[in-house]
Amino acid sequence: MFCGSCMHDNTWARALKAYGAQVTLIPTYTPIRLDEEDQSTHRVFLGGVNVFMEFKWPWLWRKLPRAFTRPLDARWLLNLTRFVSSDARQLGPLTLAMLEGEAGPERREIDELVEFLCRQLKPDVICFSNVLLVGTVRRLREKFDGQIYCVLQGDDIFLNDLPERYRRRAVETIGRRAVDFDGFLVHSHYYRDFMSDYLQLPIEKFHQLPLGIDLQGHDGQPDAEKNALFTVGYFARICEEKGLLQLVEAFHILHAKHPNTRLLTGGYLGKRDARYFRRVLESARTLGPDFEHVGIPQKHAEKVALLKQFDVLSVPTVYREPKGLYVLEALANGVPVVQPRHGAFSELIEATGGGLLVNPGDANDLARALEELMLNPRRRMELAAAGQANVRAWFDERTLAETTIRIFERNRRCT
Repeated sequence: MFCGSCMHDNTWARALKAYGAQVTLIPTYTPIRLDEEDQSTHRVFLGGVNVFMEFKWPWLWRKLPRAFTRPLDARWLLNLTRFVSSDARQLGPLTLAMLEGEAGPERREIDELVEFLCRQLKPDVICFSNVLLVGTVRRLREKFDGQIYCVLQGDDIFLNDLPERYRRRAVETIGRRAVDFDGFLVHSHYYRDFMSDYLQLPIEKFHQLPLGIDLQGHDGQPDAEKNALFTVGYFARICEEKGLLQLVEAFHILHAKHPNTRLLTGGYLGKRDARYFRRVLESARTLGPDFEHVGIPQKHAEKVALLKQFDVLSVPTVYREPKGLYVLEALANGVPVVQPRHGAFSELIEATGGGLLVNPGDANDLARALEELMLNPRRRMELAAAGQANVRAWFDERTLAETTIRIFERNRRCT
């Protein structure tokens, strides 16, 4: 799938390079998959196959020469193999093993990453893309005296999906080891407060980094008359957490009053969520041709073309979203949004002025807001224009890069 965190990390790396910094984006576990130019290194560290094998058969795998095991980190193999899973429900024991770091079965993989960072790259700052890599930091601290940060961008979602007996131990281990980070980067005040409490970390070590998107190619414009049928759009991963079933329920209410409407959806569907999507299709069955799912666009231009078809976007997440890149992408193309009043959405809507907030889990309130924008094209255009202007002003790559450097420079002076 196209991972939102990977896409933002890729944009972040490109933005810093354009700003004049030297940046190396290192994929771990699996390669990153994007609909834009890949900024990451060809080599994957902590490759999923080797991590799995060293956990499953440590007594055998450590004895094998690296010349034999390294080819298993090949990108094409990691993209194909069934060993590489990201489903937390299946990864409890492996997650705990990874968090053990230098004391666990993945020490050889960790040592290779540390060696690459400290002897070849020799950076001033290292940023980990998620807190599940915290097992690497203690070993890294032995050889690296620069700043080490961790970006938190949805880590709790994975942790909460772990079976309870593993989740509790994982959270405790992360909280104990995370003190080795110099700071934590988050994209919203909401997630700062939540993760500080969730992992029992001091809030003064948190720094807010704005979301940023590559605006190139996002050329959609506000348009009150683009569609004969008022089109409600959904573009996000197809899963229970993102709330597509709730959107279908709200759309039923809207469609019953206004038959000249349609619901157009797109996004990645994994095996884990196939049963959920069948429920969505069953709920939408009576809508006939006024419901259409187009799957996942494979290229950036295809994604933009899909967004341009929407009159309004809504992704009514069940969980409290820490980022919401799809909000910025919709607004960048002149499409206003309707989102639940929780997570990062309140801050995004306040900062952009590009949409309406509704009561979480309330299909009637969501239908009401969609109807409001349908019946009031002028209001819809005001939100679209404000959102587009503010995304271009405050959520572009340059702002992302400038804020990053400012955080690093300020903390370097304080240490």
